Parts: sequence; structure tokens; C-alpha cells
Amino acid sequence: MDLRDAYTEIQGTSRDLKPTYYFMMKCLLYSRMETGLVSNKDYYDEDVNVYIAHLLNSFIKPEYFQHAAKYLSKYDSEVFSRLADSKDARLKYTLYKTNADFLLVSLGIFDNPQGADLRKPAPLAARAKQILRPDEEAYVGRGKTYYRFAYSYSQQIHNPHAAITEVLEKLSVGFEKYLRILAHMRGEYFNLLDRLSRGEIYHLERTVNESKRNEELREIQDRFLDLYIDWKKTGNPDAQTEMEKLVSEIKALDPSFAFEFQNEREHNDAV
Repeated sequence: MDLRDAYTEIQGTSRDLKPTYYFMMKCLLYSRMETGLVSNKDYYDEDVNVYIAHLLNSFIKPEYFQHAAKYLSKYDSEVFSRLADSKDARLKYTLYKTNADFLLVSLGIFDNPQGADLRKPAPLAARAKQILRPDEEAYVGRGKTYYRFAYSYSQQIHNPHAAITEVLEKLSVGFEKYLRILAHMRGEYFNLLDRLSRGEIYHLERTVNESKRNEELREIQDRFLDLYIDWKKTGNPDAQTEMEKLVSEIKALDPSFAFEFQNEREHNDAV
């Protein structure tokens, strides 16, 4: 078992590794019970639990994002334009399903700022009746519509009674319900920011920013070295002009960096 797909129960007595899918399913089922939105209450939807748990588990795998990236679009217009001249039902199915999945997880788990704000400590009934702002309604509407389209195209490429087809229909019909379940799951089981102290968050942010700064610095340094080699060989004035800009950028990130063009010119003349 890949270590990325394994976890250990902290509260249990056993330290045996378990698949992370079990963790996702456990948190999802607890969230359903704690919100009162239990499985099979309105219709049979244990199959939706399996689908959502697998979906959440896929988000810890970089290869999933690499595969999904080519299908994701930020706006409805981009989705529709990509499919305007396509007659490929499987492509349409995959595109709508992928975008719907990302909307479900981004709104429910990652608390997209343009999604429904379900973090407020209000009773479940009050949160369930919370009035959505127009932009929130638009995002929820997109999720429902995308799952509906994915359901329609799934009927064309799968058996109309295939398990995935029925799941997509249920996700379209109950999109708001599953968002509330995931929002509870986010607050009760994925609340990393609530559990970290302000000092820990500060150091975490510094670590992330430092890593980003070092990565940016390496990229600029690589560009500078490429230009420097070209300038040494050809004396290209355009290369020198670009190098002067990069020197300023490097010094802004690394004040200890020193490079003087005058000294380089004197060295070249002497040679």
C-alpha cells in the first residue's frame, strides 16, 4: 500500500496502517449522522457515500489533478465553447463530471469564498435555510447542472441503470444536501486551521513563503546564468539589458547577491 494512501488511527490502540479511503468514509458517515442527513433518508444513497469518499481520497493524489486539469474550466462559457463542435459523448461526460466534482469539493471541503458560508456556528436547521447570495446560487446551480449533464451523457456511454449513472442523478438532485454534509465534515474533521495556534500558523506561513521565495529565486538565477553565458560568448547588448533587470530581481530576493557589469567589461577587455 502506497504511504500516501495510508493513515493511522490516533485514538485507537492499534497502530496498523489503514487505507485513507476508510478515513474519508468514516468522517463522511459521522458527518451524515451529526447533521441529521443520514443515508437513505429520502432515497437510497449509500452509493453516493462510496462515490464521495473515493472522490475525496483522490484529492490527495497528484496524478488525479494532472489528469483532471485538462478538463477543468473556470467559467460556463469556457465549458460550452469547448463542447460546441464536439459530438463525443464520452468527452462531454468527462468534462461535465470533472467540473461538477471540483465544484462539490471546493465549495464543501475547501470553503471556496464564493461558495456557501456554512461555517457560522448556527443550528443545522438555520444553516439549511440560509439564504444564498446570487453568486453562491450561481455556483450551486452550476454544480447541479453539470451533474445533470454528466448524468445525461452517462446514459449514452453506460447502461442507463449503471451505478455511476444513478449516482450522478442523485448528486444533481441533492447537491445542496451533500454540500452541507461536506461543510460539517470540513469543520469537524478537517479543521486544521482551528487546531493550529496562531504561532504555528505564522511559522507555517513563513515556511511556505520561504519555500516559494527560494523556488522563484532559483528560476531567476537559472535565467540569469543562461543570459550570462550568451553575453560572454556574443556580447549581445539585449542579453545585457535583460541581465540588468534580473540582477535587480535577484537582489530583491537575495540581498547578498553581487554582480558588477563594469568589472566584467574590464575583465573581458583584459582578456
